[in-house]
Amino acid sequence: MPDLPTPKDAAEAALFSECWDAVLSYADLCTSGSTAANQLAREAFALGIREARAAESGTARGAGRRPSRLPRIPLLLTAVRATAAAWEAQGQGHKLDPDLRLWLNSDKAARYVGPPLSRPIALRGLRDMQEPDAALLWLAEVEALPLQAVVRRQGLDQSAAVEELNEVRGLFRDRCHRNHLDTPMDAECRSYVRLLDAVTRSPAADTPPDLSRHLATCVECAEAAACLRLHGGGLPAALAQGVIGWGGLAYLERRRRAAEVRLGGGGLAAPDPEGAAARAAANKARVRRNGLLVTAVLVSGLALAVSMMPGDSGGDSLAKAGPTDSSPVAGPGAGVPSSAPASSAAPSPSAPKRSADGSPTKGKGDDAKPDPEPQGTSSATAGAGDGTKDAACEVQYDLVNQWPEGFQATVTVTTAHALDAWQVAWSFRDGQRVDQMWDASLAQDGSRVSATAADYNRTVAANGTLTFGFLASWQGKNTAPYAFTLNGQTCTGK
Repeated sequence: MPDLPTPKDAAEAALFSECWDAVLSYADLCTSGSTAANQLAREAFALGIREARAAESGTARGAGRRPSRLPRIPLLLTAVRATAAAWEAQGQGHKLDPDLRLWLNSDKAARYVGPPLSRPIALRGLRDMQEPDAALLWLAEVEALPLQAVVRRQGLDQSAAVEELNEVRGLFRDRCHRNHLDTPMDAECRSYVRLLDAVTRSPAADTPPDLSRHLATCVECAEAAACLRLHGGGLPAALAQGVIGWGGLAYLERRRRAAEVRLGGGGLAAPDPEGAAARAAANKARVRRNGLLVTAVLVSGLALAVSMMPGDSGGDSLAKAGPTDSSPVAGPGAGVPSSAPASSAAPSPSAPKRSADGSPTKGKGDDAKPDPEPQGTSSATAGAGDGTKDAACEVQYDLVNQWPEGFQATVTVTTAHALDAWQVAWSFRDGQRVDQMWDASLAQDGSRVSATAADYNRTVAANGTLTFGFLASWQGKNTAPYAFTLNGQTCTGK
């Protein structure tokens, strides 16, 4: 296992700390356990830093236009993907997430290392930008850092932060449009190029039915549409999926929640009218969860008071009431490189724990469980079971996002009793298939799906909640699931 590179100076040490946090977060998504996650992160970090330094020294020695390259963090994330691919080729694939192994051996993965003109539009567009502009876009959109903090760190004018970000978004759109024109495509795709450009420029423009049908069946044109449409809040997902590839959406959700926890709930300072509805829906979901937490505390307080009455033995502590919040990124036992400032590292394991969805890990010790922020259209549907009045659990099913033939959802279960292990099961009505799941292990038999606790979230306090998320596919209809159970007991819908 290679040693981590030594920072050249204090500025690079601070950058290393931030980059390590991101690299370990994605490496944990890609592996089957915390030990493998740390090994993958270290190898990928060393590889990515060597590549970045070689590119920088080459630029300093050379003349003329700089070669195309990604900013530091996305460069390191692609190094994680490349290192995982090397593990698979060298017979170490058993250390990787099974879904990632399937992806690495598919045509989807081949696109990221194939001919340049066949690679995803977002990847090509970001590489073609000046590195400071590309870094600003990535940090603000994908890493979800507050805009004022990003422009301050990059030495930009804070009074013009919003205008600066909007200008960078426009530059990214222009690069993506040019790359879309350069992409080899058939006659049908070519016939929609101008229409796609026009429709994505205006937030009020309706997508013609024929173009909508084409986007539902053409991956390349759908990717281009996501990159060209700067309104509607879909740009972060387009960047994450286009640059990272497998696990891009899960990484995005994890980084958003990490930024909230690390910076006290901060987000982009830029006004975003198009995303107001999505943020409002997320805020309502948080209010509902906070209400459940208050109720749990009151119930636990009453139980404690009763337990202290004469003739009763002691009860549970109030500290066990409701969900707690955990650090957003680093896996157990992981640390920032010793030369990096500790203040920039991931929050300590003693930080309060959180019970929201995160990234598609399967039974491994990651304490990151990001709170879902809706991407695009957001709706919440109660996952009703056939429960009775005295059911021991309540379930809430939230449809976070939906697109042609796919969707993202989270499941939140409130349990009346303390749990040392749990398994949540439900049934789909319309043949939906779950592709990835995080904060639980997946099993599906026909329409019946089960989610089993990971090692790090097996224990749930009485009146506490457990949460996990998943990505799935659908055809024709996508109605909410039903017949939810917790450890075999029927749950009621919230």
